[in-house]
Amino acid sequence: MGRRDDLGGGPLHAHADGPDGSGEVTNDLEWTRDVRSAARCAGVLLVLLFLIDWGSGRIAPWRAALWCALAGLLFVVLYPARFSAGGNWLASRRLLRVHRVRTDLLVSVRCLDGISPRLLLRDALGGRVQIDPEVLVRNPRLWARLDEGARKAAGEGLLLCGATALRRIARRVDREAARAVFKASDLE
Repeated sequence: MGRRDDLGGGPLHAHADGPDGSGEVTNDLEWTRDVRSAARCAGVLLVLLFLIDWGSGRIAPWRAALWCALAGLLFVVLYPARFSAGGNWLASRRLLRVHRVRTDLLVSVRCLDGISPRLLLRDALGGRVQIDPEVLVRNPRLWARLDEGARKAAGEGLLLCGATALRRIARRVDREAARAVFKASDLE
């Protein structure tokens, strides 16, 4: 396989078969940090609930089981999607499901506004993936994979909706990359 990530244990630069048969896989590098954050939140809730029960003297096995279930539910809700991309594909993995989209066959990219902005990517084969634009900004290699496939789709006339959203993200990625270079050079 490829080199393994020291923190997450997952492949960072693995040569794996994607939907197109080949290509190097790029993963979201901050996913392990997000999983740890979700586990920390669930653990803090569990500890606080146990402390409240212990302080009030009402701790019981059935209440402890209820608090553990509640903390587990919080972890499941906060569990982040793991994004990976390869040659002409982007995948989103959650606890129970994997969603995949062919980036070279994209037909639409829509911005979903709300509490947390999302991009909804759809391909000609019916695949759908929702991704937070921040994930693409934090991981320029994921963005490069998506942009490469989207350019192919636009060149072939498949991408009918979403070029503006992709340009907006491209500007953000470029701005953040320039900011990182200036910061590393102490020119900021």
